[in-house]
Amino acid sequence: MVATHATTATPSAPPARPLAGPENRSQTPARPRLYAIDGLRFLAALGVVLYHFTARWSQVWGTEPGHVFPEIGPVVIYGVLGPELFFVISGFAILMTAWGRDVPHVVASRLARLYPSYWIAVIATSVLLLWIWPAGKDITVGEALVNLTMLQEAFGVRHVDGVYWTLWTELRFYVLMVLFVAWGITRRRLLWVCALWPLAAQVVHELQVPWLGEVLVEQYAPFFAGGMLIYLMHREGRSRAAWLIVAMNAALAVRNTVPWQMHSVSTNTVFTPDPWVLAALTVGCFAVVAVLTLTRVQRLPWAWLMPVGALTYPLYLVHEFWGWWLIDNLAGHADRWVVLAAAVAFSLVLAWLVHQAEKRLGPPTRRWIERTLRRRPAPSPARQPAPARARDRRDGAAAPA
Repeated sequence: MVATHATTATPSAPPARPLAGPENRSQTPARPRLYAIDGLRFLAALGVVLYHFTARWSQVWGTEPGHVFPEIGPVVIYGVLGPELFFVISGFAILMTAWGRDVPHVVASRLARLYPSYWIAVIATSVLLLWIWPAGKDITVGEALVNLTMLQEAFGVRHVDGVYWTLWTELRFYVLMVLFVAWGITRRRLLWVCALWPLAAQVVHELQVPWLGEVLVEQYAPFFAGGMLIYLMHREGRSRAAWLIVAMNAALAVRNTVPWQMHSVSTNTVFTPDPWVLAALTVGCFAVVAVLTLTRVQRLPWAWLMPVGALTYPLYLVHEFWGWWLIDNLAGHADRWVVLAAAVAFSLVLAWLVHQAEKRLGPPTRRWIERTLRRRPAPSPARQPAPARARDRRDGAAAPA
């Protein structure tokens, strides 16, 4: 899953050229939190969970999950678009946390938010698959160790849990955002980036240049760019140029997503999705984020959605194999709906536990990373000004440190 876990409290309208760096953080008051986005994130994650438990192929039910849940399967399959929705939200949220900040702050906040929960999830799932339920998936200790880096796809190593593919996508987007922050984010540059980056990614996708496609985040660039533009309008007001580029990105997203998901869902389930529904829901990923952030809905005072939204990332990380394990143990002993409810509830409890650990590990990790990145190396002795008497003795040579 997309790690869409940036705060959704938005800064008030800044000066035309916002300052970068930590000093600006204390000068910018925050707008009310976008609680509706917290709820949307959770619903997207829940859609993925239900897709995996009731439609996507697995052996835990003793037969095809689609045959176990024929009533909801034709609807639940569209939960496969949960990651695409996460990517739009991520484009919005990560730009929000990056605008007006400097590189150390952005790098520290993103790494500290991604890795602690991820490490816990990788360790927990690896323990499950290596020693508790080896029938779930055949993995090795070496694969589990490489997965802890989150770079396993770059090394050609299998994901311990298939859902980790979205984190590799997010990580590449974060690298591009860090480069953008280093360059300097402005409205004009943002419009150009969100127009040209997805077009370049599309050309690379059509020409099938794998390494460059990896760099440009290929078919998912339109989702991130669309979310960034929606944040721009949330921050500075709607504009025709921004809407036109959002529309272009939505069109590119439909072009790439519909054929791919038609193949993926038809291969991994007993159902065949409707391409028109896939197209409408793909556009809907952009539309729903726009509605929740550009209309009066953004002012909903539903603070209870904040802790719900906080479970999104850990739920996405831990649900699949731990939920399947529980289903495998209960499927022959209870009603299918009871088993499904138990698997979802169990996944939520695990997500809550991971979140509790993350709350303790995340802040110190962020502070340590940012402090390390801001630490400047001591100047070399040759460049230090020498005391006057040393200069007199050494004909102007600097005294040793």
